[in-house]
Amino acid sequence: MARKGKVVINRELCKGCYLCIRACPLKVLETDTELNASGAYPVKAVNQEKCIACGNCYEVCPDVAIEIYELEGAET
Repeated sequence: MARKGKVVINRELCKGCYLCIRACPLKVLETDTELNASGAYPVKAVNQEKCIACGNCYEVCPDVAIEIYELEGAET
């Protein structure tokens, strides 16, 4: 069984650079359709069940707007 993860994105810290979308190998992230307070379209997790907690999105985020959690009970 593959690792399972959860992505949490702080909408207000996200400036919409979309580096994380390109870095995600399983297409968990997409552009949101609603603006944040800064006037940017932030990223949102749309396929949360596909997340394997690889951390690629977290690593490339220049604004530290992403947190990754590896879910308990998932095999590594």
